[in-house]
Amino acid sequence: MLCDAVLAGWCNDVLRAAPGRVLFRRQHLSQVVAFELTDGRRVVVKARPFEERIEGCVAIQAALARSGFPCPAPIAGPAEVDAHAVTAEMLIAGVVRLPPAAGAGPFAALLAQLVKTAPPVRSVAPVTPSPPWAGWDHPGRQPWPDRDDRGGDLNRVTGPAWVDRAARLVRRQMSAWHAAPCIGHGDWESQNIVWHEGKPLAVHDWDSVIAQPEVAIVGLAAAVWPAAGRPGEAASIRQTADFLGAYQDSAGITWTARQVRVAWTAGLWVRLFNAKKDAAQGGGPQLDRLAAEISERLAQAGL
Repeated sequence: MLCDAVLAGWCNDVLRAAPGRVLFRRQHLSQVVAFELTDGRRVVVKARPFEERIEGCVAIQAALARSGFPCPAPIAGPAEVDAHAVTAEMLIAGVVRLPPAAGAGPFAALLAQLVKTAPPVRSVAPVTPSPPWAGWDHPGRQPWPDRDDRGGDLNRVTGPAWVDRAARLVRRQMSAWHAAPCIGHGDWESQNIVWHEGKPLAVHDWDSVIAQPEVAIVGLAAAVWPAAGRPGEAASIRQTADFLGAYQDSAGITWTARQVRVAWTAGLWVRLFNAKKDAAQGGGPQLDRLAAEISERLAQAGL
């Protein structure tokens, strides 16, 4: 974590204005501070451990903002500061989240817009590896990535056996699916999307950009889209199915039965990952919830 003095110095050097008052702070996987600068601009400064993939993430966010997609426009970075990648973007004020009871349609339509609008994968810097919760495509030989989002190794956690077995099945099926990658968002949860009068105002968390086949991007989103940040939140079986159908309607496409199975398979990865993290802590709501759904999700995935 970088101290305020370091962030203030970066703002002075790069943004040519000093931070005035702090509007808010957040700390999870990244350090996020919103400042009102002395020149009146309101910006969000973000610092996280340096990864080369962040360059591509910022470039994609900038391209989407230029195209009119609802997301904050990057204005500086990424710059490496004390082993951290530091960026700044314009603050979009808004905290209204669309309740899941409104249905999957608006969330699926917005994701379809993103996939259609995003630049081609080859036109931007690589955004690999995928974040671990979306990282069924990690290069390791063990079921889980070498590092989870908290820096731990889930491969060192014993069981549950059904979670590890399902993760192996997911990786095998996804690795056998060959389709061109496109750009998507790997953390398509409602907590990352704010709305104004029923219309999308801003999508946040662009460090979660992924380059994967379209069905994988959609499947990951379908498994988690209602989550608003409280423990155990995720999509029900019905909500997942509704999202997959709504996405196809919005994108004007009809998937084959195999494509639908692959989407369910990709979505199962993020649910298994979250369940395994719960297991590492001795149990939790994501593990309990998936235990009640695993048979149906495996069946929908053709596993």
